[in-house]
Amino acid sequence: MTVHDPRLADCLRDHQAGGYPVAHVVDSVCVCGGQEFRVAVDDTQGWAERFCVACEEITAIADSAEHWDHAEPGECECPCGGGTFAVAVGFAEYADGEIRWVSVGLRCLTDDTVGVYTDWKIDYSPSRHLLDHA
Repeated sequence: MTVHDPRLADCLRDHQAGGYPVAHVVDSVCVCGGQEFRVAVDDTQGWAERFCVACEEITAIADSAEHWDHAEPGECECPCGGGTFAVAVGFAEYADGEIRWVSVGLRCLTDDTVGVYTDWKIDYSPSRHLLDHA
């Protein structure tokens, strides 16, 4: 899994959601190849989706599609007012390699500010398929 945005990857690794080290960072890339997104999150439910600026495809991040009916999403905005982002997802693992925690990091495409906008615990197995849903 190649990371194309080292600052965003470092931000996710430094965050250590739940206190667990991030084992994998995966850049979000739309099926159209786009890497510019508007993003909505629900930090309470642990939910996130991305909206591709190029093709308007909406994609749930990690297992968010399973929690849509409980989510109260809010659109992400950078402190500078920017609303389009590069997105990467950090995954912490259990000792057996299953996913323990998911963190969603964003880099503002207006001013390059990076931050983690939401994270949530994964408490089921198997869960490695989530690596394919950044």
